[in-house]
Amino acid sequence: MFRRQGLRVAAASCCAAAFLATPALAGSDGPGAPGVGDDYFPGYGNGGYDVSHYDVQVRYQPADDYLQGTTTIVAKPTQNLTAFNLDFALNVKSVLVNGQRAQFEHDGLELSVTPPRTLPQGSLATFVVEYDGVPSTVEAGGIKPWIRTSDGALAIGQPEISSWWFPGNDHPRDKATFDIAVTVPDGTEVLANGVNTGKSSLAGQTTWQWRTTKPTATYLAFMSVGQYDISTKPGAFGQPFVTAYSDKLGEYEGAAKASIERTPEVVEFLSGLFGEYPFEAQGGVATSEGLNFALENQTRPTYSHLFFRRGANMSVVVHENAHQWFGDSISVDTWRNIWLNEGFASYAEWLWSEAHGTGTAQQLFDHYYSSTPADDPFWQVKPGDPGAANVFHGAVYDRGAMTLHALRNVVGDAALLDITRTWVAEKRYQTGTIEEFIELAEQRSGKQLDEFFNAWLFTPGKPAVGAATGVPASATRASLVPPPAVAEIDAVHERVHDHD
Repeated sequence: MFRRQGLRVAAASCCAAAFLATPALAGSDGPGAPGVGDDYFPGYGNGGYDVSHYDVQVRYQPADDYLQGTTTIVAKPTQNLTAFNLDFALNVKSVLVNGQRAQFEHDGLELSVTPPRTLPQGSLATFVVEYDGVPSTVEAGGIKPWIRTSDGALAIGQPEISSWWFPGNDHPRDKATFDIAVTVPDGTEVLANGVNTGKSSLAGQTTWQWRTTKPTATYLAFMSVGQYDISTKPGAFGQPFVTAYSDKLGEYEGAAKASIERTPEVVEFLSGLFGEYPFEAQGGVATSEGLNFALENQTRPTYSHLFFRRGANMSVVVHENAHQWFGDSISVDTWRNIWLNEGFASYAEWLWSEAHGTGTAQQLFDHYYSSTPADDPFWQVKPGDPGAANVFHGAVYDRGAMTLHALRNVVGDAALLDITRTWVAEKRYQTGTIEEFIELAEQRSGKQLDEFFNAWLFTPGKPAVGAATGVPASATRASLVPPPAVAEIDAVHERVHDHD
């Protein structure tokens, strides 16, 4: 995720569940927990079941922001389930469990459901929820992530957005496949994940159907509604390459297209570094209002027009597409592990720069390391445990990228590449923790790295010069191209974070 500096969207505050139930033991009768146990966001996600598929069908009216929906959830109970929760914010009209009406109570983001009978562990279960509301007016947990625009809406956000347009198990631990069908007035376009499987019109309304067949975290499922110029053509490796540009981009249109249209080139480059691209489609969406960040929506990163105010911006395109591996294919096990997403995506920018002559990774490391004084508060945020209020702090990005380059200096280029490719292959479509990554790095490199990672990820303060931290004793080490000016680095690698 990229955010525009100075246009801060605060990280969500932690939502405490009102009535935390004790998770039932596997095989015993009991309710599922109303949270997955994420220390940063205890109320997010739910226990007691595992979702395999979402069928999301909504009707949306841009004129008044009114949304009606029916979502069918295909799930498997992980215990004998007497009751369970869904994460959802809009008005609920009815809930069916295995075709029978279920009792439910709604409190903030917690939709508590009691089925007519216990759901056996390991059985096939379906939850069908009918709902409606005006998403832009709904606040829950102190947040309102839905973005209404002059011609539609953007259901885009991190770490929460899904609860404002479909009910689900809203945590990266429970990924699923998606079918998304959105009905809008004729002449309105809809973008979502994966491949467009159909488009039909009836009585002045058009239904757009999208499908993604790979496991997807709920916050990475998205919907963009409005006036867009949509194009589909072959992308990298012959996959569908779907792009959409807002009709209102104006002066930003050329720069947006000059950047996003290079996505197949970026995907091929990153595949050469990290391994096979993990999804069935590629693309990008450029918005013209309402959004002040970019987000790695699975298969379809979405970019604010603000990224193109100076011209083409390949850094943000590389960053969001690197997230397809780090964040989308491999998701965080808990939000404390956000460095695994943002550190790798930021370092991918440096590797692209190194390959394209706009500054080596070492030059970029030197710039960020040297330009931030030791007494700057930046160094007090621990990328490996930034805290719920700082999950998108600049240190997670920049110190995160510096960590990976310092690791490269300690273990060598070949070892870092081997560590990264092994991590990507072994964790494909799963979740990961920083501790698991450290263990793998030590195994593959044959080095003891506790001191290194403690200094870079878990200790407040600027890591000192020394072999153990990967910081060269001299200001820079030898590089293959002349060092660019600081102004040139800042222009090419515009840093865009949550912090002001």
